Amino acid sequence: MTLSMKGTSRLSLVSTRSILEKQLSSLDSAGIARLSADLFSMVNALDSSMALRRALTDTARSVEDKSVLANQLFKKSVADGSLALFTQMIALRWSSPKDLADVAERLAVEAQAACAEKDGELDALEAEIFIFAQSVVSNPELRALFADRSIVAGQPPKSVLVTSLLKGKATKSAIALICALVDHPRGRNIENGLEELSEVVSARRNRLIAHVTTATQLTSAQLDRLVKSLSQKVGNQVRVNVVVDKSVVGGLEVRFADELIDGTLATRLIQVDRDLASKSA
Repeated sequence: MTLSMKGTSRLSLVSTRSILEKQLSSLDSAGIARLSADLFSMVNALDSSMALRRALTDTARSVEDKSVLANQLFKKSVADGSLALFTQMIALRWSSPKDLADVAERLAVEAQAACAEKDGELDALEAEIFIFAQSVVSNPELRALFADRSIVAGQPPKSVLVTSLLKGKATKSAIALICALVDHPRGRNIENGLEELSEVVSARRNRLIAHVTTATQLTSAQLDRLVKSLSQKVGNQVRVNVVVDKSVVGGLEVRFADELIDGTLATRLIQVDRDLASKSA
């Protein structure tokens, strides 16, 4: 789930995340949870067949041909919206067939985090994944059980154990994500898998926290206007952390996770100085 894609696949990742966010905004909590589950099931199908991954990412095949194949495979098992999202994914270009499955899994986790967000449980989800990870580390028997990749006929999937351990003690989103991980670890050990889940959930939470740097302390009225403006920008209620730094001279620097909106006077003065220097060179 830690994606370090370059070139074509990176551009396709950006596009699919944008598509996902638009779809999430139109769904209720149950719909988002279904979308996440559908994406996980499609990841499992992709992981089961290299030929399928190649067929769905082959640039020599038409988009229509790939869409027909996707419909044949998933029409009866996933929701229409989930299939529509996947169809848009396979219409994009991918540097490697594996990248399609990796991005689909990332979207599945992000969707489940959005479900928790919709239910007001995003902070709880992050804490529950961390607590479960600590439990695994401190319990050698549990750790060994999740590390065992052997398949025994008649043995229930490991998600059954996770559900029994967490039912009534954790959010539905936490149970869904951990169950998906233990049943299909995709080559990861349980510790790394849980760490990656935490990273995705934390990224979603941090997206809704605006870190603001200003030259002077904001008044209550200014802060209210800023929160309203930023919330409209991202389409969700935003929390604001304000830091006063006189070196910025004036204006505001706003950071959402890895997105920077720099309107400080210091930055504008630096840019003016660079422009003058380039003209005089």
